[in-house]
Amino acid sequence: MVAGEARAARKNAPPREDVLVAAMATIAERGLEGLTMAGLGRQVGMSSGHILYYFRTKDELLLQTLEWSEAALGAERRALLSRLGPVRERLQAYVDLYVPREARDPHWTLWLEVWNRSQNAGPGERGRQAAIEGAWHRDLVALLAEGISRGEFRAVDPDRFAARLRALLDGFSIQVAVGLPGIGRGDILAHVSEFLDEALVS
Repeated sequence: MVAGEARAARKNAPPREDVLVAAMATIAERGLEGLTMAGLGRQVGMSSGHILYYFRTKDELLLQTLEWSEAALGAERRALLSRLGPVRERLQAYVDLYVPREARDPHWTLWLEVWNRSQNAGPGERGRQAAIEGAWHRDLVALLAEGISRGEFRAVDPDRFAARLRALLDGFSIQVAVGLPGIGRGDILAHVSEFLDEALVS
């Protein structure tokens, strides 16, 4: 693309967030197999070439869409965790937000695809994925530490417990996200609630 065409593309392109919103909506409606550069371009009034100019690769488009989605989830998570009331209730709210709503949950579908593609990602992309994971981990550690300091939870190592709890949540969540038969969201929330009461409260 020559310089003049590049300037015209930037001038005529919709806001970056519009592209990310459209990508997420497509994943929600038709799954990842329905997300193509050409189809996305038609939705936002850009050519697939222009989208590639801005995002370079489909991997980058997916990662930026995940980062955008995580920013919204992060704001929701911080609002939940800053509420007044028992820490145990806020911990349950964290779990509720973490676990996918249903099979083919668009956020989890996107996350699993980015995770799978990260096998060939560079250090920069891996670092951005680690930042997403780190935000969930730090919020959970802070919540556990608050529960311990207030005497609601047993004196566990917050960092180690958070790592184990998130591994448990990831394992259960993948089962829901891919639609494995035999266990649903309600079952998982009950399992995790029982585990937390046994490990932290009983």
